[in-house]
Order: sequence, then C-alpha cells, then structure tokens
Amino acid sequence: MSTAGASPAPAGFAAAGSAAPASATTAPANLSEDQTAALQEIANIGMGQAGDSIARIWKQFVALSVPRIALVESGRIPTLIHHFVGDARVSAARQAFHGAMRGEVLVVIGRGNRDQLGELMGYDGQLDLGEEQEMLLDIANVLGGACIGGIARQLGADVGFSAPSLIGTDLDSHAVVRPEELCVSTALCVEVCFTIESNQLSAHLIALMPREELVNLAQLLDRFLCNL
Repeated sequence: MSTAGASPAPAGFAAAGSAAPASATTAPANLSEDQTAALQEIANIGMGQAGDSIARIWKQFVALSVPRIALVESGRIPTLIHHFVGDARVSAARQAFHGAMRGEVLVVIGRGNRDQLGELMGYDGQLDLGEEQEMLLDIANVLGGACIGGIARQLGADVGFSAPSLIGTDLDSHAVVRPEELCVSTALCVEVCFTIESNQLSAHLIALMPREELVNLAQLLDRFLCNL
C-alpha cells in the first residue's frame, strides 16, 4: 500500500502535497490550525490502515491518494465529486455512521471497473445488475467500515454503521449527490481515492459530516492532542 499524488485540487481544497502544514487541507471553520493538522494526520493514518486491510482482503497492492479535507457548501458537492471522478459514468452507494461522530460515506466507482472489481470481490464473469448492486453494497461496507472505523479508533470514539444503501448505477457523476435532498447547508468533506495499480482500478470514498458535527469533532481532536 502506498500514497499516490492527487490531481489539481478544486477551489476550497489545497493541492495535495503542497507545502502547507495540512498538505491536502484547508482549515474548516470552527477548527483551529492544530485541530485541522491533527485531523489531516489522523485521516492519513486511518486511510492507510484501511488500505492495508483492503490489500489483504483483495490480495492486491493498493495505492491511496492523500486525503483531502475541507468545509464545503452543499451546492458545491456535486462539482467536487465530478472533479474527483471525472466524466465517466459511475455507480455509487452510501453508508451512514453515527455515535460520537455522525455523517455519511459515499463510495463512487467508474462503471468500466465493475467486472474487475466484481472478480476481486469473488464474483465470477460479467456482472448482471443484481450482482453489481450487491457488489456496490459490499464495497461500501468494507471501505466505509475500514476508513471511518480507523479514524474513530484513533480518536477513541465509538461509532456505529447503518446498512449501506444503493445510490444508483450508470450515473452522471454530478447526480451522485442532489443538494436539494440534503438536510445541511454545509458539510465537512474528506475524500480519498483507492487504486489497484495492477488492474488500473479505482474507487473514491467521500465522507460527509454536517457542519454542526464540528463541535463534537473539535472536542475529540482536543482530547487526541492532549494525549500526545
């Protein structure tokens, strides 16, 4: 498992690997610079641990982009997702998490990768629609649990997960999230791309937390910093 570079960041995100202390992060409102830097480091470690776990499950080398973190208006989320995944048609699933941290994980996969990802998940041959949907839910469960669980463990936070649900297959990337259906005006966005280099396969994980959750997150980060 390794960390790969990222494409140029959209407005609201610092370029991955830049010289700023929180390399792929802009400081979200309500978080101090120290808290933001800690969140970036925790995300780096949590996503790395998730990548190692996934590599063992899939028996493949997994590369990760540097996690990107920013507070974004809900109306900009579709544009950000399009920037992350490009123009290809996609399939997507979501999984909510709750407890000491609350939010939702989105897993977005290019449709051209579905059969190869299905093979990694133990499916044989070309996937039919039912198998593709089942695979998406399986992958959302694996990635969501590994990534959010890894972050929560470092923060000493107890989180639970709802059953994953399907967003859709053969979607335009702008249609993964519909801002008018969100109950929040702004959200903390954490994005990372998992790539299996031998197969040129990739899956994007995007975690969204309502802005009001930043109060709880700040407290968890302060406790983490005090224990260093």
